[in-house]
Amino acid sequence: MDARLNYFAAPTAGKALKYVMAAGRELKGSPLPARTQELVSLRVSQINGCAVCIDMHTKEAATAGEEQVRLHLVAAWREATVFTPAERAALALAERGTRVADGAEGVSDEVWAEAARHYDEDQLATLVMLIAFMNMANRLNAIARQPGGDYQVGSFH
Repeated sequence: MDARLNYFAAPTAGKALKYVMAAGRELKGSPLPARTQELVSLRVSQINGCAVCIDMHTKEAATAGEEQVRLHLVAAWREATVFTPAERAALALAERGTRVADGAEGVSDEVWAEAARHYDEDQLATLVMLIAFMNMANRLNAIARQPGGDYQVGSFH
């Protein structure tokens, strides 16, 4: 399968993507735990069916030392015992923030309060930005049908 577009080869999109990628790097360097960032990025990508992002985030997380069992259970995190309460709150926020267009209720006060219990304001703002960033990246990749499977760890650093 070949991608429909190469965004980096298109002059306008290529310029815009430089800023998008810079924003992503800034989020990576935030005080939000790296493991949480990868779990959230993976879950958002699973919901959106973004093969290249699922490929990327499972490989990046594994290289950073994430346990395979946790990566395998992200899709069923509610029924899994391997996630901390803080990670569960982040995953709940990620799901609700991703499904806002599905006719779901969006981010409830209860989901927000649970996330706010585990993360300070900077971490919470970063978490929200990461969820939005991943949804944008997933949509760019899904529209262009970017295939998964060939990602090399560190390619976007």
